[in-house]
Amino acid sequence: MKTVYVLATLDTKGVEAAFVRDQLAALKVPAKIVDTGCIGSPAVQADISREEIFQLAGTSLAAMREKNDRGEAVKAAATGVTRLLTDLHARGEVAGVLGLGGSAGTIIGTSAMRALPIGVPKVMVSTLASGTVRQFVGDKDILMLNSIVDILGINRISRPILTNAARAVAGMASVPSAPAGSPSDKPLVALTMFGVTTKCVMRAKEQIEKAGYETLVFHATGNGGQAMETLISEGLIAGVLDLTTTELADEACGGFLSAGPDRLTAAGKAGVPQVVSVGALDMANFFAPDTVPAKYKGRKLYPHNPVVTLMRTTPEENARIGADLGKKVAAAKGPKSILLPKKGLSAIDAAGQPFDDPEARQALYGAIRDHAKGVEIVELDHHINDPEFADAAARKLLDLMKTRK
Repeated sequence: MKTVYVLATLDTKGVEAAFVRDQLAALKVPAKIVDTGCIGSPAVQADISREEIFQLAGTSLAAMREKNDRGEAVKAAATGVTRLLTDLHARGEVAGVLGLGGSAGTIIGTSAMRALPIGVPKVMVSTLASGTVRQFVGDKDILMLNSIVDILGINRISRPILTNAARAVAGMASVPSAPAGSPSDKPLVALTMFGVTTKCVMRAKEQIEKAGYETLVFHATGNGGQAMETLISEGLIAGVLDLTTTELADEACGGFLSAGPDRLTAAGKAGVPQVVSVGALDMANFFAPDTVPAKYKGRKLYPHNPVVTLMRTTPEENARIGADLGKKVAAAKGPKSILLPKKGLSAIDAAGQPFDDPEARQALYGAIRDHAKGVEIVELDHHINDPEFADAAARKLLDLMKTRK
């Protein structure tokens, strides 16, 4: 029978781990406690001991204690738990994972959770859950639950939070998977979207779905692009309509929504058909105005909302971004095409709008043409949000996917 695995350092969070296990038992959900601690003595007995965890990491508890390096112990525990859970999942034994932790426990728990497929229930009760959690969540479906108080004792604050964590993972683990013949059986097409390219993507999405595909739309906020690249590399995606490549601009300019240097590479490596465009490459993203680096003083800024500030990319930056995009698409093994909208890249890059800049667009397009050797490049006399552009992009991808069948 599948089991929920409770991850905790039992020298400091043993009582709390046992409380969660007992809550799960009351809900008739089997649970086992995994000890990820190293130094102190466990407060309760583990179902899977710390000795086993460090052996899975290629070391031993004695060696870790002798080294007396907290950072190394955390790293080894994360490795061991990851190997444990991936092996258990491969054997069909994981109903879900529930982690308890401060900084060390959160690193250990979420490292293992990120190694599990999307859809496996993952709940992390953490003292760090009210801050920036991207480094813990990555591109996986991890539920971060703020512990409010430190995870030390069962009290009027921790009791309902830990109870809710157990209920959450129990509820997720108890719901059956989608039945056969559900829409999830259709081939998947990935699309990328930003608020300023929504009209284009919504129309293209409709066209793709009419052709018999299921669509996944990724918000191009860094994490969204990373998630899409991961799913492509895992073989889940049949085609990519990468209309909004704005994360390349953030990577080039130091914006806050970069998806890293490997953005726009997974489809090419996997040979997945892709249609690529330049949505929102007219902007790099920062948070409140005071987060824009001093080196960009005097640049054209646009307040998207009180906590997001957009910076117009220059012709020079666009040339670098275009070269990056062109090289990556040119290196792709599968069917590919680049579509360029002559009249603007986003809702605010259009005639009369704040980021309208024909010179920057030409620098971008020129660099793409120079570096996307051997790639079909289609320039359309439309704005990216014009229905004609969306329809052309959808048709092009559908044609490319047909050639691969």
